[in-house]
Amino acid sequence: MRVRKLERPRGWAITVAASILKPTLLTATSRTWIDGEKIPATGGCIIALNHISHVDPLLSAHFVYDHGRVPRYLAKSGLFQNRYLGGLLSAAGQIPVERLTRNAVGAYDAAVRAIGEGECIVIYPEGTLTRDPHLWPMKGKTGAARIALATGCPVIPVGQWGAHEVLPPYTKRPHLVPRKNIVMKAGDPVPLDDLVAAPHTPETTAQATERIMTAITAVVADLRGETPPTDRFDPRRSGVRETGNPYDPHRTKRKRTR
Repeated sequence: MRVRKLERPRGWAITVAASILKPTLLTATSRTWIDGEKIPATGGCIIALNHISHVDPLLSAHFVYDHGRVPRYLAKSGLFQNRYLGGLLSAAGQIPVERLTRNAVGAYDAAVRAIGEGECIVIYPEGTLTRDPHLWPMKGKTGAARIALATGCPVIPVGQWGAHEVLPPYTKRPHLVPRKNIVMKAGDPVPLDDLVAAPHTPETTAQATERIMTAITAVVADLRGETPPTDRFDPRRSGVRETGNPYDPHRTKRKRTR
């Protein structure tokens, strides 16, 4: 694996986080990084990944950081409510998202600005852990596509596998023994130039979203050596919660903001 030098100074928050998290991850997991050089060395870009475990952000940050970029995440706003964690996330340039509310537009604007400033934005287009019973990428949200169409920046699909063995979905106790191998692979940029040049209608955004999810799924299928389902899992059609633990009988679907 070839590790790149970071493209810009890290800042104190990134330095602190890296000094704590990287040694921990090196001890707790082994890694197989594939084609990370496909991540642009400089300039605004989007890294779009599948989401299978709550530990994903730490592992994908390791992947992106090892290939020379400082990742900025669109993270759920609840994480910023903790005094210490929220302060660290804000200082590290992470972007809060109030999911399923009108206030999510603020995160979109911040992400577009960050892309314009040459930042590397990491997005999980599914918006939450996949609800697919076999952990395949499910139907994506439009956020990554909207940012890509507005900025014309490259979207790099990344497939990952193994994080669910470290911390299975909706569990709190990590499985560190035996040591798990995390595999991440970057794909070629998603072809979106024709859609960037077209009017940005809901139909165009839907096409861009589907292309991004198809590219991510193809990389995941390659890593798993399996054929993905023909129809992408759709939580809405299946009546499954879009946030929180869908298997918790004591919680009901969150009401949408009109």
